[in-house]
Amino acid sequence: MSLALKPKIRELKPGFGAEILGVDIKRADDATLDGVVDTFHRHGAILLRGQSLEPADLMRFIGRFGEPEDHTLVENTLPGFPKIYILSNRLGRDGKPIGAHNDGIGWHTDYSYKAEPVMSTMLYAVEVPPEGSDTLLADCCKAWNALPPERQAELDGKVVHHSWRHFMATREFNRMEDPPEELLRDNPDVFHPLVRTHPADGRKALFPSTGTVKGVVGMPDDEGVRLVEEMVDFATQEDFVFRHKWRVGDVLMWDNRCTLHTGTLYDDAKYFREMHRLWVKGDRPF
Repeated sequence: MSLALKPKIRELKPGFGAEILGVDIKRADDATLDGVVDTFHRHGAILLRGQSLEPADLMRFIGRFGEPEDHTLVENTLPGFPKIYILSNRLGRDGKPIGAHNDGIGWHTDYSYKAEPVMSTMLYAVEVPPEGSDTLLADCCKAWNALPPERQAELDGKVVHHSWRHFMATREFNRMEDPPEELLRDNPDVFHPLVRTHPADGRKALFPSTGTVKGVVGMPDDEGVRLVEEMVDFATQEDFVFRHKWRVGDVLMWDNRCTLHTGTLYDDAKYFREMHRLWVKGDRPF
């Protein structure tokens, strides 16, 4: 096994994230890529700009971090590459959307409705509008550390009820009120801690979300939802948030074990956008 090379970085935000400088993903050797992976696990998010990647390059790169995850809605995946999900407002020659539009709006962590949520999310920018469509990342470790000890004690140990069915029936965009039985069977309700421990180094992070949350165990559903929403509001204060303004060729990857994220809207009647999204399988939160 090669020794990881420590890449040159600059923080995305003081104390959070790393822009990795001088690395061409397509041509990088194993030691360099091992250094990129190590940087990811320590910083919560990484950014590599100026990349020119084919789908096969994306698959090789995501494979360095672990096993790529499947997608619930396979109709929005790239032909021939079922692990690559398309986010776009473009239509194909047949007049049908080539991908999901306005997906990921609202603070959340990906696959929170699964027993093993994805470890990480990667977006590769193929086409970006000149304004809007920013991606925001919230540092949930910093948010946790900012809470008073007595509040931490109140929250640690609470368990959140997540539901894909609830999410699909109530989401603002791409709503699905009567999903196929197969999807319901494959996505049963799950329960995750409100405060998560990072397996890489034991650091703690708030682990709330929106959309999938039905309540908190041991509390009336409305009170539980309000508690989770309170934690989302706390974790997404400006002091904890990095705003990424996209350029074509950007690769942005964040750690779902210690962040929340949201997309932002843009003028989709005026501009086009296309992103390729990939996930890495995760493990059960603890």
